[in-house]
Amino acid sequence: MILKKKSFEIALCQMNVVESKDENLERAVSMIREANVNGATLVVLPEMFNCPYDNDKFVEYAENRKTSKSLKAISRAADENNVYVVAGSIPEESCGNIYNSSFVFDDRGEVLDVHRKIHLFDVEVSDGISFKESNTITPGDKVTVVETPFMKFGVAICFDLRFPELFRLMAMEGAKLVVVPGAFNMTTGPAHWETTIRTRAIDNQIYVVAVSPAKNDELSYVAYGHSMVVDPWGDVVETAKEEETIVYATINEDMVNKIREELPLLKNRREDIYELIKKE
Repeated sequence: MILKKKSFEIALCQMNVVESKDENLERAVSMIREANVNGATLVVLPEMFNCPYDNDKFVEYAENRKTSKSLKAISRAADENNVYVVAGSIPEESCGNIYNSSFVFDDRGEVLDVHRKIHLFDVEVSDGISFKESNTITPGDKVTVVETPFMKFGVAICFDLRFPELFRLMAMEGAKLVVVPGAFNMTTGPAHWETTIRTRAIDNQIYVVAVSPAKNDELSYVAYGHSMVVDPWGDVVETAKEEETIVYATINEDMVNKIREELPLLKNRREDIYELIKKE
């Protein structure tokens, strides 16, 4: 089958996040600029791109969206480079709470939507990672699907990736791509990162783009890296290793449509049965 060309370029900025907010913002802006030069339409930053992933740092680095230095820098970069940007996430202060929030900017630097992380990372893995995000972060309560001229896409943040219900809701709202700024660690990353990304893509016949910080052994929480693009057939299109880099990939809407026509999973759902199970 010959596919009608309907595609765009996406750039995954696997930043080396450090202790300095100013340095992180300089890195982010520089990578957005480089992604534009290389033809990207949509640029994605990692989870907590402006600060280390640490509960104390969330409090220290938290910003209100009206006065946020980080958001102003990314808005300006999106406008100057004429690209859409999913600004990973930042600790967002609002009404006395702190949220893990991802701001989506259009190519004029305007905020299109905001996703606040719904599922908080509260875990205690034997001989592995121990973290309780809820010590500082308040969970969001909204499914986020963004309309753009090139594709309708959803946004999830890190631990949200583990909840298939959320991804199904986004797919049913028309998302053909879900962008996931995330920071799996050196326990969960090798075990589950690729497998979970591929599973969400296969289940919903969507592209899943997951963007991690680079591995930095100097921080208290060490991210796994391996930012990745998976297509709606579940194949890994592009992936990074551990170091700071930008990963580029082509997102092709016709591939989504083709796979959904040939293997119509979403059409064959039995909501009548699912409703009966819920009532029981």
